[in-house]
Amino acid sequence: MFIGHFGAGLIGKKISPVTSLGTLFLASQFIDLLWPTFLLLGIEKVEIVPGITQLTPFDFSYYPFSHSLVAVVIWGLLLGCIHFIFKRDIKAFFLLALLVPSHWFLDLLVHRPDLPLSFSSDHYFGLGLWNFPIVAVTIEVTIFLLGIYFYTRITTPKNRIGTIGFWGLMIFLIFSYLGNFFSPPPPDTTTIAWVGQTQWLIIILAYWVDDHRQFRKQALLI
Repeated sequence: MFIGHFGAGLIGKKISPVTSLGTLFLASQFIDLLWPTFLLLGIEKVEIVPGITQLTPFDFSYYPFSHSLVAVVIWGLLLGCIHFIFKRDIKAFFLLALLVPSHWFLDLLVHRPDLPLSFSSDHYFGLGLWNFPIVAVTIEVTIFLLGIYFYTRITTPKNRIGTIGFWGLMIFLIFSYLGNFFSPPPPDTTTIAWVGQTQWLIIILAYWVDDHRQFRKQALLI
């Protein structure tokens, strides 16, 4: 899952309007931001196995430190605590602490059974909807569109950057998502890791775009 996670971040703006979209994206995609670094360091492993699922050729053979349920709960609490230290916003603390684990539960829908419960668990979970492309894509796109709906109802642009920048970012996410389906598999795992690092650009752009939008007061009535 890719844009579905960003959809969850967009929905988070409805819950905590004062929290930057960049922070919400950081939380919702946090473990997929850690994972490429863990790959480069040799802490976690992925293999390229064409045909392992209909939508992705990746065999996530070992990633308990970024993607086990225990790990994502810990990462969520850590991110929430760091944000609370600086912002003193208890609502944002709980939101971020939940957004990080939401990644695991959304992945649960589409992954084959490869999501571990803990760092040393022999039990793996996944409903495998990547083998049912129409269902998987429909769920993910629906979450993303709901996120756009809520975000545009809770915020309004301050200027043209707030409009063009936001929609440009959304289009970029959509094309990145489509690129996962139509581009050839990467040649090696190092390439996967470095491509994964480019997601930090999305986080930076989200902070920039959100800074050019403001809370829509009448949104309280929606």
